[in-house]
Amino acid sequence: MNKTIFGTGILLGVLAVILGAFGAHALEKVLSVDSLQSFETGVRYQMYHALLLLFLSTTSLIKEERKKLIYYLLTIGIIFFSFSIYLLATNSLTGFNFKTIALLTPIGGTILIFGWVVLGYRTFR
Repeated sequence: MNKTIFGTGILLGVLAVILGAFGAHALEKVLSVDSLQSFETGVRYQMYHALLLLFLSTTSLIKEERKKLIYYLLTIGIIFFSFSIYLLATNSLTGFNFKTIALLTPIGGTILIFGWVVLGYRTFR
């Protein structure tokens, strides 16, 4: 499981760097300032949680069998939160109205919060 968690952290970290560069260089000319800031928020939170996954995979503070739920919460939370922000921020560039998925952002944020709570609980229990 630790290899899976570590690999997911690496993948999400690499994607955050790529998307951050894409936002800074390609999107800055075509998005509004507000949309670009939203996009950057998605990248920042994705990177924070990618780093948390790297930590989770290497820590011995949590038993191996107890890491799985935290891993799933963080991964699903990142996908819902950050990726919905990317789609919403670039909504003006597409023919599809991504505002229909806007509810995924707060759901993803809530799932990330639960991931942190479970991490804290399992670390200090």
